[in-house]
Amino acid sequence: QYSPDNVAGADGDIDPTEITFPGCSCLTSSCVVHVCSCLCHGENYNSLCLRPTDKEEEYARPVFECNAMCQCGESCQNRVVQRGLQFRLEVFKTEKKGWGLRTLEFIAKGRFVCEYAGEVLGFNEARRRIQAQTSKDSNYIIAVREHLHSGQIMETFVDPTYIGNVGRFLNHSCEPNLFMVPVRVDSMVPKLALFAAADISAGEELSYDYSGRFHNLPITNREQKSLEDDNRSRKPCYCGSHTCSAFLPWDTSLFSTP
Repeated sequence: QYSPDNVAGADGDIDPTEITFPGCSCLTSSCVVHVCSCLCHGENYNSLCLRPTDKEEEYARPVFECNAMCQCGESCQNRVVQRGLQFRLEVFKTEKKGWGLRTLEFIAKGRFVCEYAGEVLGFNEARRRIQAQTSKDSNYIIAVREHLHSGQIMETFVDPTYIGNVGRFLNHSCEPNLFMVPVRVDSMVPKLALFAAADISAGEELSYDYSGRFHNLPITNREQKSLEDDNRSRKPCYCGSHTCSAFLPWDTSLFSTP
Protein backbone atom coordinates (compact mmCIF):
# COMPACT_ATOMS: atom_id res chain seq x y z
CA GLN A 1 0.00 0.00 0.00
CA TYR A 2 1.46 3.35 -1.06
CA SER A 3 1.59 6.13 1.52
CA PRO A 4 3.66 9.32 1.14
CA ASP A 5 3.74 9.76 4.93
CA ASN A 6 4.57 7.70 7.99
CA VAL A 7 1.69 5.78 9.56
CA ALA A 8 1.19 4.19 12.96
CA GLY A 9 2.72 0.72 13.14
CA ALA A 10 1.16 -2.56 14.22
CA ASP A 11 2.05 -2.02 17.88
CA GLY A 12 0.21 1.32 17.79
CA ASP A 13 2.35 3.01 20.44
CA ILE A 14 3.14 6.07 18.32
CA ASP A 15 0.91 8.11 16.02
CA PRO A 16 3.27 9.97 13.66
CA THR A 17 0.42 12.15 12.36
CA GLU A 18 -0.43 13.61 15.77
CA ILE A 19 0.33 17.33 16.08
CA THR A 20 2.09 17.95 19.39
CA PHE A 21 4.34 20.93 18.60
CA PRO A 22 3.10 24.48 19.23
CA GLY A 23 3.24 26.70 16.16
CA CYS A 24 5.23 29.90 15.71
CA SER A 25 3.46 33.26 15.83
CA CYS A 26 5.27 34.76 12.83
CA LEU A 27 2.91 36.87 10.76
CA THR A 28 5.27 37.23 7.79
CA SER A 29 5.22 35.05 4.69
CA SER A 30 8.58 33.52 5.62
CA CYS A 31 10.06 33.06 9.08
CA VAL A 32 13.28 34.72 10.27
CA VAL A 33 16.02 33.01 12.28
CA HIS A 34 16.27 34.01 15.98
CA VAL A 35 12.75 35.48 15.75
CA CYS A 36 10.81 32.34 14.79
CA SER A 37 10.52 29.75 17.56
CA CYS A 38 10.89 26.96 14.96
CA LEU A 39 14.30 28.33 13.98
CA CYS A 40 15.84 28.47 17.46
CA HIS A 41 18.60 26.07 16.31
CA GLY A 42 19.45 28.25 13.32
CA GLU A 43 18.35 28.51 9.72
CA ASN A 44 17.61 25.13 8.13
CA TYR A 45 17.43 25.90 4.42
CA ASN A 46 18.89 28.28 1.88
CA SER A 47 16.94 28.41 -1.40
CA LEU A 48 15.43 24.97 -0.66
CA CYS A 49 18.88 23.47 0.03
CA LEU A 50 19.75 22.09 3.46
CA ARG A 51 22.34 24.28 5.14
CA PRO A 52 25.40 22.46 6.53
CA THR A 53 26.54 23.13 10.07
CA ASP A 54 29.66 25.17 10.87
CA LYS A 55 31.77 22.07 10.26
CA GLU A 56 31.89 21.37 6.54
CA GLU A 57 29.83 18.41 5.31
CA GLU A 58 28.22 17.73 8.69
CA TYR A 59 24.45 17.88 9.12
CA ALA A 60 24.02 16.98 12.78
CA ARG A 61 21.99 20.04 13.84
CA PRO A 62 18.33 19.34 14.70
CA VAL A 63 15.95 20.32 11.91
CA PHE A 64 12.49 21.59 12.84
CA GLU A 65 10.17 22.84 10.11
CA CYS A 66 7.20 25.11 10.63
CA ASN A 67 4.05 23.09 11.18
CA ALA A 68 0.27 23.05 10.90
CA MET A 69 -0.10 25.26 13.98
CA CYS A 70 2.24 27.99 12.71
CA GLN A 71 0.93 31.41 11.68
CA CYS A 72 3.34 31.76 8.73
CA GLY A 73 2.20 31.00 5.19
CA GLU A 74 2.63 27.90 3.05
CA SER A 75 5.37 29.70 1.10
CA CYS A 76 7.58 29.95 4.20
CA GLN A 77 11.17 28.88 3.39
CA ASN A 78 11.14 26.67 6.49
CA ARG A 79 8.67 24.30 4.82
CA VAL A 80 10.54 21.91 2.53
CA VAL A 81 10.27 18.23 3.45
CA GLN A 82 6.55 18.56 4.25
CA ARG A 83 5.90 19.59 0.64
CA GLY A 84 6.84 16.10 -0.54
CA LEU A 85 8.35 15.05 -3.86
CA GLN A 86 9.50 17.83 -6.16
CA PHE A 87 11.53 15.76 -8.67
CA ARG A 88 10.54 13.15 -11.23
CA LEU A 89 11.85 9.79 -10.04
CA GLU A 90 11.63 6.36 -11.67
CA VAL A 91 11.61 2.85 -10.21
CA PHE A 92 13.67 0.52 -12.42
CA LYS A 93 15.10 -3.00 -12.44
CA THR A 94 18.83 -3.18 -11.68
CA GLU A 95 21.20 -5.92 -12.79
CA LYS A 96 22.03 -7.40 -9.37
CA LYS A 97 20.23 -5.36 -6.71
CA GLY A 98 16.59 -5.95 -7.59
CA TRP A 99 14.52 -2.79 -7.92
CA GLY A 100 16.22 0.60 -7.72
CA LEU A 101 15.32 4.28 -7.91
CA ARG A 102 16.78 6.90 -10.25
CA THR A 103 16.14 10.52 -11.02
CA LEU A 104 14.84 11.72 -14.38
CA GLU A 105 16.15 15.25 -13.85
CA PHE A 106 19.11 17.10 -12.37
CA ILE A 107 19.14 17.47 -8.58
CA ALA A 108 21.38 20.08 -6.95
CA LYS A 109 23.44 19.33 -3.85
CA GLY A 110 21.46 19.91 -0.65
CA ARG A 111 18.01 19.57 -2.20
CA PHE A 112 15.40 17.36 -0.55
CA VAL A 113 14.78 14.31 -2.72
CA CYS A 114 12.33 12.02 -0.94
CA GLU A 115 11.30 10.65 2.43
CA TYR A 116 11.79 7.09 3.69
CA ALA A 117 8.24 6.57 4.91
CA GLY A 118 6.41 3.57 6.31
CA GLU A 119 5.05 2.12 9.53
CA VAL A 120 6.60 3.65 12.64
CA LEU A 121 7.27 0.72 14.97
CA GLY A 122 8.32 0.23 18.55
CA PHE A 123 11.54 -1.68 19.29
CA ASN A 124 9.80 -4.95 20.18
CA GLU A 125 7.71 -5.05 16.99
CA ALA A 126 10.73 -4.12 14.85
CA ARG A 127 12.75 -6.93 16.44
CA ARG A 128 9.87 -9.41 16.03
CA ARG A 129 9.60 -8.65 12.31
CA ILE A 130 13.38 -8.85 11.80
CA GLN A 131 13.64 -12.19 13.56
CA ALA A 132 10.71 -13.59 11.53
CA GLN A 133 12.52 -12.92 8.26
CA THR A 134 14.25 -15.67 6.33
CA SER A 135 17.55 -15.28 4.46
CA LYS A 136 15.57 -14.85 1.22
CA ASP A 137 13.45 -11.96 2.53
CA SER A 138 14.31 -8.35 1.80
CA ASN A 139 14.69 -6.19 4.90
CA TYR A 140 13.25 -2.70 4.65
CA ILE A 141 13.25 -1.87 8.37
CA ILE A 142 15.51 1.06 9.24
CA ALA A 143 16.65 1.96 12.74
CA VAL A 144 17.60 5.59 13.34
CA ARG A 145 19.32 6.53 16.60
CA GLU A 146 19.77 10.15 17.63
CA HIS A 147 22.15 11.03 20.46
CA LEU A 148 20.75 13.75 22.72
CA HIS A 149 22.69 16.24 24.83
CA SER A 150 21.38 14.50 27.95
CA GLY A 151 23.19 11.32 26.94
CA GLN A 152 19.95 9.57 26.02
CA ILE A 153 19.40 7.92 22.65
CA MET A 154 16.15 8.45 20.76
CA GLU A 155 15.24 5.52 18.50
CA THR A 156 12.93 5.54 15.49
CA PHE A 157 12.08 2.35 13.58
CA VAL A 158 10.38 2.66 10.18
CA ASP A 159 9.19 -0.30 8.08
CA PRO A 160 7.87 0.34 4.53
CA THR A 161 7.48 -3.39 3.75
CA TYR A 162 3.66 -3.31 3.71
CA ILE A 163 2.90 0.43 3.74
CA GLY A 164 5.44 2.85 2.34
CA ASN A 165 6.53 5.25 -0.37
CA VAL A 166 9.04 5.39 -3.22
CA GLY A 167 11.92 5.54 -0.72
CA ARG A 168 11.65 1.76 -0.16
CA PHE A 169 13.24 1.21 -3.60
CA LEU A 170 16.47 3.04 -2.72
CA ASN A 171 19.51 0.79 -2.72
CA HIS A 172 22.53 0.94 -0.43
CA SER A 173 25.86 2.32 -1.59
CA CYS A 174 29.17 2.66 0.21
CA GLU A 175 29.60 5.92 -1.76
CA PRO A 176 26.03 7.25 -1.78
CA ASN A 177 24.66 10.37 -3.44
CA LEU A 178 22.00 10.84 -0.73
CA PHE A 179 22.19 11.21 3.04
CA MET A 180 19.42 10.91 5.62
CA VAL A 181 18.42 13.58 8.12
CA PRO A 182 15.62 13.27 10.72
CA VAL A 183 13.34 16.29 10.13
CA ARG A 184 10.55 17.14 12.56
CA VAL A 185 7.42 18.97 11.50
CA ASP A 186 4.39 18.36 13.73
CA SER A 187 5.82 16.14 16.48
CA MET A 188 8.92 14.44 17.87
CA VAL A 189 8.39 11.56 15.43
CA PRO A 190 10.84 12.51 12.66
CA LYS A 191 10.44 12.32 8.93
CA LEU A 192 13.45 10.41 7.57
CA ALA A 193 14.36 12.89 4.84
CA LEU A 194 16.93 12.11 2.14
CA PHE A 195 18.94 15.01 0.70
CA ALA A 196 21.37 15.16 -2.22
CA ALA A 197 24.97 14.80 -1.02
CA ALA A 198 26.27 16.13 -4.35
CA ASP A 199 24.91 17.32 -7.67
CA ILE A 200 23.06 14.37 -9.23
CA SER A 201 22.66 14.03 -12.99
CA ALA A 202 19.49 12.92 -14.77
CA GLY A 203 19.40 9.15 -15.15
CA GLU A 204 21.66 8.52 -12.13
CA GLU A 205 20.62 5.87 -9.60
CA LEU A 206 19.83 7.25 -6.14
CA SER A 207 21.34 5.56 -3.08
CA TYR A 208 22.22 6.11 0.56
CA ASP A 209 24.32 4.29 3.13
CA TYR A 210 22.03 2.01 5.14
CA SER A 211 24.40 2.26 8.12
CA GLY A 212 23.92 6.02 8.40
CA ARG A 213 27.54 6.75 7.57
CA PHE A 214 28.54 8.88 4.63
CA HIS A 215 31.35 7.86 2.25
CA ASN A 216 32.35 5.02 4.58
CA LEU A 217 33.86 7.01 7.41
CA PRO A 218 36.37 4.97 9.46
CA ILE A 219 34.78 2.43 11.80
CA THR A 220 36.03 1.57 15.25
CA ASN A 221 37.98 -1.61 16.08
CA ARG A 222 34.98 -2.86 18.06
CA GLU A 223 32.68 -2.38 15.08
CA GLN A 224 35.17 -4.10 12.78
CA LYS A 225 35.38 -7.15 15.07
CA SER A 226 31.57 -7.31 15.25
CA LEU A 227 31.29 -7.14 11.46
CA GLU A 228 33.84 -9.94 10.99
CA ASP A 229 31.93 -12.14 13.44
CA ASP A 230 28.61 -11.52 11.66
CA ASN A 231 29.75 -11.81 8.03
CA ARG A 232 28.44 -15.35 7.65
CA SER A 233 24.81 -14.22 7.91
CA ARG A 234 25.12 -10.88 6.13
CA LYS A 235 24.06 -10.14 2.57
CA PRO A 236 26.63 -9.15 -0.09
CA CYS A 237 26.85 -5.56 -1.33
CA TYR A 238 26.78 -4.92 -5.08
CA CYS A 239 27.20 -1.14 -5.05
CA GLY A 240 30.45 -1.37 -7.04
CA SER A 241 32.16 1.57 -5.33
CA HIS A 242 35.92 1.68 -4.72
CA THR A 243 35.36 1.69 -0.97
CA CYS A 244 32.75 -1.09 -0.95
CA SER A 245 32.69 -2.96 2.35
CA ALA A 246 31.50 -6.16 0.58
CA PHE A 247 28.44 -6.62 2.81
CA LEU A 248 25.24 -4.68 3.44
CA PRO A 249 25.04 -3.02 6.86
CA TRP A 250 22.77 -4.54 9.48
CA ASP A 251 21.72 -3.75 13.03
CA THR A 252 22.74 -6.50 15.44
CA SER A 253 20.65 -5.01 18.29
CA LEU A 254 17.46 -6.12 16.55
CA PHE A 255 18.64 -9.73 16.78
CA SER A 256 19.50 -9.60 20.49
CA THR A 257 17.33 -11.21 23.13
CA PRO A 258 15.58 -9.08 25.76
